[in-house]
Amino acid sequence: MDANELTSVFRIGETIAVEFKRCGNGIESDVYETVCSFLNRYGGDIFLGVLDDGTVAGVAEKAAPDMVRNFISQISNPDILSPTVCLTPKIIMHEGKTLIHIHILPSAEVHSYKRVIYDRIQDADVKVTATAQIAQMYIRKQEIFTERKIYPYVSIEDLRLDLLPKLRTMAVNSGGGQHPWTAMTDEELLKSARLYGKDRVTGAEGYNLAAVMLLGRDDVIPDVVPAYLTDALLRRIDTKRYDDREIIRTNLIESYECLMAFAQKYLPDKFYLEDDQRKSLRTIITREIIANTLIHREYTSSYQAKFVIERSRMYVENANRCAQLGVLTPMNLEPNPKNPIIAAFFRNIGYADQLGSGVRNLYHYSKFYSGEAPELREDDIFRITVPLDVALVDAMENPTQGRENPTQDQE
Repeated sequence: MDANELTSVFRIGETIAVEFKRCGNGIESDVYETVCSFLNRYGGDIFLGVLDDGTVAGVAEKAAPDMVRNFISQISNPDILSPTVCLTPKIIMHEGKTLIHIHILPSAEVHSYKRVIYDRIQDADVKVTATAQIAQMYIRKQEIFTERKIYPYVSIEDLRLDLLPKLRTMAVNSGGGQHPWTAMTDEELLKSARLYGKDRVTGAEGYNLAAVMLLGRDDVIPDVVPAYLTDALLRRIDTKRYDDREIIRTNLIESYECLMAFAQKYLPDKFYLEDDQRKSLRTIITREIIANTLIHREYTSSYQAKFVIERSRMYVENANRCAQLGVLTPMNLEPNPKNPIIAAFFRNIGYADQLGSGVRNLYHYSKFYSGEAPELREDDIFRITVPLDVALVDAMENPTQGRENPTQDQE
């Protein structure tokens, strides 16, 4: 970093990827806690000799080389940091003061400092002790898509083949009148959709997690993913609990249909014309958020997904293998498929579009639906929030309120 970049970093302050340490009397234990948390999250930069508010205090120039050697010795000790890492701190000068800069890349491993696991949450190093949180860290660092995991003892009898005729028809309608699935047997279709495969590392062959989630029987899915469900909640009067609730544990095809029906029951559908054609804003928006929460969820996590409708907003949230921290917009979106097999299946039957188009659709149509933009926030828990037009919601719940003639068509 040059002087201008350093000044900018110090002015912005500590973030999820930047940490300041005074280290006036040497390197203290909290430095290694930050090293551990950066390794376990997205990496980052530690500056020794900088106060919490970004003020450059510096470290003793003569002590800096010994501090660097001591740091390297500590992180190379498996009793201190496990697994150990190789980092090269740099002694730099800024504003006439001596600083030590440690750049840390994210690691493929889950690390611990003195047998305690740390994670980076915003600008803090947090101890991780809960089993579910630790499991989520391992999920985040996996290099394979968990939807591809093979279950050798799942047979074709464990799948809902009775859904395939309807899905073939949907694929034909979505494909403009033709689709290769129509000429395939059931087994050929499942293999073509990559729901049956072979693990090239272990040699295991059979149906994978994607097959179970898309087409698994209701008594089979819990055997594979015991915590799986989507909790659909209406919270308008009883905001602490719920006014209505539907717990959905079935396959993704029918889960999509159940969630869309729940949305249709409790959300208004604003009149909207596009190119002289009437479009259902409710259908467009709920289709995007429901498809997203079903397609991109991390199914091996124990976190229970939610679809919540309130008076002024609706939102979905689900476990996620985070790849791009923060708020997503059409400008900064970097499409990153979490479950490409499931996503491709949804695209074939018309439940989803190409990766990335859903975000653009949400931003485009939300302004017509409620006058406000949605928020898509990516973290270990992914959340999409769509504002609602309160007046429209109230009119739906009280259709005769404020109307001189209750029988008059609102349109």
